[in-house]
Amino acid sequence: MARVIHVAGAGVFGLACAWALIRRGARVTVFEAATIGAGSSGGHVGALAPHAPDPWNIKKQLQLDSLLAAPAFWASVELASRLPTGYARTGRLQPVPDMDTAARLPDRIAAAARQWPAAMGMALTRDPQGPLIPPSPTGLWLTDGLTARLNPRAALQALAAAIRAGGGQIHEHTPAPDAHAPTIWATGTPGLVALNSALDRKIGQGVKGQSLLLSHAAPDSPQVFADGLHIVPHADGTTAIGSTSENTYDTVHPDHQAQDLLARAVAICPALADAPVLDIWAGLRPRARSRAPVLAPWPGRPGHLIVNGGFKIGFGMAPLIADLTAQILLDDRRDIPDLFALP
Repeated sequence: MARVIHVAGAGVFGLACAWALIRRGARVTVFEAATIGAGSSGGHVGALAPHAPDPWNIKKQLQLDSLLAAPAFWASVELASRLPTGYARTGRLQPVPDMDTAARLPDRIAAAARQWPAAMGMALTRDPQGPLIPPSPTGLWLTDGLTARLNPRAALQALAAAIRAGGGQIHEHTPAPDAHAPTIWATGTPGLVALNSALDRKIGQGVKGQSLLLSHAAPDSPQVFADGLHIVPHADGTTAIGSTSENTYDTVHPDHQAQDLLARAVAICPALADAPVLDIWAGLRPRARSRAPVLAPWPGRPGHLIVNGGFKIGFGMAPLIADLTAQILLDDRRDIPDLFALP
């Protein structure tokens, strides 16, 4: 008989884990206290961008593994759901701000050549292509072929449809029961706050983020990263701008910093100047104290697994985290990387 597994939380970690388990024959029920994507996964940006490859470490290797697993993972979701996720590996364009930075980039490019697949590496160009080209003070731009994008909200809806098509259940407005085991706790910022109290130590916190969605079609253009801002064209004719990182805030709702995003984005890509704003998002992104995702047993609660702390890389790490979670629960895998341990 298939194992019955509960998942608490219908953000990207919870839904991705549920899908990985269903693909391996488990019976899964997802409980969501609010609605699908009500937390940090319901934003706009969807930038699946790698960390800089220099210096290399285990965190960057695991992120690379997940980014390389993404095409097959999201293709399986689209096949099962018959819905688009917006996934595409469209690359990234970054203006080089000064010559000191330019002098350091050959080492970074060489590190990418050593660590990333050959066809996805970094390069400097004086002739960038695409409709969204940010000005560069040096006349140089850094490109890479590893960076991808997806549409967060579309991806969540496709995951939910795939889960249901595979026989799984999703109950919105329904907190997960505490007693059932095994249960995956992928409850985002509220889950980290609860862990802080339950374990009497700082596990993590919420960091406010804000993003914009513009009506601007550049679906095949590389995404832009400049001045700490992601500008991500989506397949549906929209372009996402984001996001802020606010450790202190007076409200979790959109505020003046969201409008600042638009001004910064237009300065980076003037082609966005007349694009209508379709939506403004604000929410709390779960950041573990370790700054890495958490994938670990809940101390003192056998059969309860914490999957949390995606912060800025949740969608990028979801394929790997989901696969490891399935291995833990179905294969009794225990050699999980220390990077994912509870802080």
